Amino acid sequence: MTDGAPAVDRSRLAALHAEEEQRFVDLHPTSARLAGEAGQHLLAGVPMPWMTRWPGSFPLFVEAAGGGRFTDVDGIDYVDLCLGDTGSMTGHCLPAVADAVRERTERGITTMLPSTDAAWVAGELSRRFGLPRWQMAMTATDANRFVLRFARHLTGRPRIAVMDWCYHGTVDETLGVLEHGRAGDRVVPRPGALGPQVDVSVTTAVVPFNDLDALDRRLAEGDVACLLMEPALTNIGIVLPDEGYLAGVREVTRRHGVLLVNDETHTICAGPGGATAAWGLDPDLVVIGKPIGGGIPVAAYGMTEEVASRLEGPMLGHDIDVAGVGGTLSGSALAMAAVRATLSTALRQEDFDVAIPLAESFTTGIQDVIDAHGLPWHVQRLGCRAEYWFCPPPRAGAEAAAAVDEELDAFFHLWTVNRGVLLAPFHNMSLFAPSHTQADVDAHTSAFRGAVEALVG
Repeated sequence: MTDGAPAVDRSRLAALHAEEEQRFVDLHPTSARLAGEAGQHLLAGVPMPWMTRWPGSFPLFVEAAGGGRFTDVDGIDYVDLCLGDTGSMTGHCLPAVADAVRERTERGITTMLPSTDAAWVAGELSRRFGLPRWQMAMTATDANRFVLRFARHLTGRPRIAVMDWCYHGTVDETLGVLEHGRAGDRVVPRPGALGPQVDVSVTTAVVPFNDLDALDRRLAEGDVACLLMEPALTNIGIVLPDEGYLAGVREVTRRHGVLLVNDETHTICAGPGGATAAWGLDPDLVVIGKPIGGGIPVAAYGMTEEVASRLEGPMLGHDIDVAGVGGTLSGSALAMAAVRATLSTALRQEDFDVAIPLAESFTTGIQDVIDAHGLPWHVQRLGCRAEYWFCPPPRAGAEAAAAVDEELDAFFHLWTVNRGVLLAPFHNMSLFAPSHTQADVDAHTSAFRGAVEALVG
């Protein structure tokens, strides 16, 4: 807390949270009933674990979603600033995707043979990201797994490197963090990782974001095949790279013979070709996941011609079906139709020209409220993604993790959803699509202002 800044009264916070919890229950009787019924056969009452992370004592059940909004089963309309945690970054129910999926389901969904859309999709991804050769996967988690396997094969080195407190899906080797001790730093499983099936101290090197010296020292040991990283951290909150940091990463990885992989699944919020294109980066491989399918499960990974030429032989080998790279539904005709429809009509420069100014307006509005109350909080923005921190902006993942205030997060999420605005369930992230409006931004700013005034006056 900075000098003179008002402190958050934790007893008042708890009382306000209890009031908001009761309000949530009163507003959503149908969701409450459906949640109770779901708990009879669904583990934790939800079809996938992260659905338990929402504010309130039960999840909302959605009746319909379109553009930047959705309606729950109790008939309440919401501004959706989560957008499926980037899965619906284009806006819900993109018309071109709905049409393409409908048409494709009438002509065959999957045959394990290439469809007429596949080459177009690869060409468009190449144009956007600047990497010439591509392969498809079902999820970014799968794509990252495959890329790590390729990297170890190409380099003959056993380890992969990631940033401290990164997140790259449910990839076992990436679920490690640095533990600081008297004998130095060591790699340990990330808190919360269930039943680790690999020993990350053996498989993984972990380095702090924005620390070139630490990266150089670790890669100099000569056992790392590739560095898998987001150009800006997003999954522990937005942590932006220092000036010159990413250029330094490229120089260090190249000098040590380490392949550089950019995971753009979230950082595509920076523009049509993600941070790779927006910031002029030069990775060896790129992974991009959920946004490119307009809501249909799909991912892709691209590579330089040099990497591709070295993989061409193994890809054509008789044993490729047991190589640990594949997925029967990867590259299906349905997925390719969805990606072609998405990239033809969305995630284009003209779409970011609408969405990014909305995120800028969101950032300005929230920072104005913070400043008006003298709070030591901060808003961070990356393209059309923005979020607020209850602290100064961190420079590394461990700082970001240590700064998480679960009580304040829960209160602000619950307060805003009770006033018709949904944030992402992880930290305080908001994502903007071209279908959002300034009125949607203002709705959140108003809700945020009300929460702050209730807390600190």
